[in-house]
Amino acid sequence: MPVSEVMPMDWQDYIEERPDVMNGKPVFKGTRVTVEHILQELATGMAEDELLRGHPRLSRDHLRAAWAYAAAVIGLEQPLLG
Repeated sequence: MPVSEVMPMDWQDYIEERPDVMNGKPVFKGTRVTVEHILQELATGMAEDELLRGHPRLSRDHLRAAWAYAAAVIGLEQPLLG
């Protein structure tokens, strides 16, 4: 499939914020696993396969949703640098 035809990840299908779950932090739907936790693990260099073994309810699509969510949030925030 050409790159121009690739559909962007719809992270809203995978991530939710609920005040009664993990103090309202973004989590993967139906879990208490925070997006922050997954992104931190990936940032430390943890392999995706290892991360998914540790969180069997998550899939590669959940990991893609975490990246897409992070990109969306960064697009809304004021720059942290400079």
